[in-house]
Amino acid sequence: MSDETGRVMGPRGLRRALGSGSLLAGGLIVAGLLVAALAAPWLAPYAPTTIFPGAEIQPPGPRFLLGTDEVGRDILSRVLYGSRVSLGVAIPSVALAVLAGTSLGVGLGYGGGAPDLLAMRVFDVLFAFPPILLAIALVAALGPSTVNLVLTIAVLTLPQFAVLARSATLALKPQDFVQAARALGASHRRILGGHILPNLAPTLAVQTSLSLSIVILVEAALSFLGLGTQPPAPSWGGMLSRGRQYMTIAPWLVLAPGLAIMLAVLGFNLLGDAQRDLLDPRRGAADRRTS
Repeated sequence: MSDETGRVMGPRGLRRALGSGSLLAGGLIVAGLLVAALAAPWLAPYAPTTIFPGAEIQPPGPRFLLGTDEVGRDILSRVLYGSRVSLGVAIPSVALAVLAGTSLGVGLGYGGGAPDLLAMRVFDVLFAFPPILLAIALVAALGPSTVNLVLTIAVLTLPQFAVLARSATLALKPQDFVQAARALGASHRRILGGHILPNLAPTLAVQTSLSLSIVILVEAALSFLGLGTQPPAPSWGGMLSRGRQYMTIAPWLVLAPGLAIMLAVLGFNLLGDAQRDLLDPRRGAADRRTS
């Protein structure tokens, strides 16, 4: 497989992709997360908001495999449905950031000029602030809700994709295939859609995987602070927040959602790292020399 920039994944690279431990582990974890989110109504033994009177803070057992919380709700059911909440925030927000950020970054890198300089200065200001502080400020101003949470995270993630797309576009503009298309009279739309955007896809795929892991953490942190998904929705961060006061007597209240967050972040990080290694031009060159 090859692209116009000359990067080639030969047979050894393909075998390395299929045999990559990070890719396999990350793929399995993410696949399990997607199955849990999509099949939660069938996998969960109870509804996530069902309260069992007299069963408050019960340890894991045959009836409640992961125990119950402080009001008598099944933790396993809430963890499974919590994957829907996390992915329901992470996927739309990152998708919006990818679409808007890539479009903006490609336009700035290809067009240049004063808009490019102004946008980069704005991005520099945004990068100077810790993302979680900006997220808290925006959600507090807009009000805690799932829609506002998605929009806030999308706005904070957008600059990363815009800067990445701009840098890649600046590197691709002088390439021979772009100059040849321009000399043959290709329109700007054709150059962008047929030559630049396809070569951005691998880099954007890596950033998307890494961004999903970060967004899951941000969503959990905001829900932990009461600014994210609101009760009684089964958010992993909200479960951690409510369970922390019972940690000494009922550690399962925080272990289950904490492990779920850890696995979700680990899965997307492993996928991103594996993609980055597989798309490394230096490793591709080594594969070509040895194949």
